[in-house]
Amino acid sequence: MAVWTDFGGVLTPPVQETFDSFEARFGVPQHALKEAMAEVGRAYGTDSMGPLDIPLIDEATWAKEVEQVLADGYGLDVDLTDFGARWFDGRPANKAWVDHLRSLRRRGVFVGLLSNMPPAWEPHWRRMVSQDLFDAVVVSHDTGSRKPERGIFEAAERAAERAAGAAVRRSVLVDDLEKNCAGARAYGWDAVLFTTAAPAIDELERLLTQGGPR
Repeated sequence: MAVWTDFGGVLTPPVQETFDSFEARFGVPQHALKEAMAEVGRAYGTDSMGPLDIPLIDEATWAKEVEQVLADGYGLDVDLTDFGARWFDGRPANKAWVDHLRSLRRRGVFVGLLSNMPPAWEPHWRRMVSQDLFDAVVVSHDTGSRKPERGIFEAAERAAERAAGAAVRRSVLVDDLEKNCAGARAYGWDAVLFTTAAPAIDELERLLTQGGPR
């Protein structure tokens, strides 16, 4: 079985905690920031992170557009320059989950990263976790597709086959968003909805024990 882990909210603390920290450190009200991000996403026909994940625009352009919505809609004068660096500043990795992924690799289990990730965030996430944690890395900005779309799961399977040198019979996605888990299941994978490390580890181990074809 190939185990694919999400990044934000799985290898990191919950995304809501990062919003809380961002508001506390930079004084940007999170309700306004979330709505501004959503409004910019809607302008591009997608959700809050869609413009960055593929990407449809670069981070600097996105930041300026979010700043404009915050100014026009909320009367807030906000500087979101280098948003990714600020977003990741002080953000810890989820040690319990990292440790379990390492234990899986020691047991010979394929472990991959499958993430909706803006290109500007590459240096930030790579500083948080060691690259030897993964057999393969598949991210949205490389594939032109994002979870829960079928294309990114197809790209992940190809990456797993290249890394393993053979077809992977079964795959599981561990993700903190139900819509992404639903996309994985629709593609034919198993999925584990991540809340905290302990129950996710229990469910993943149950699936690994089952074995068998996809």
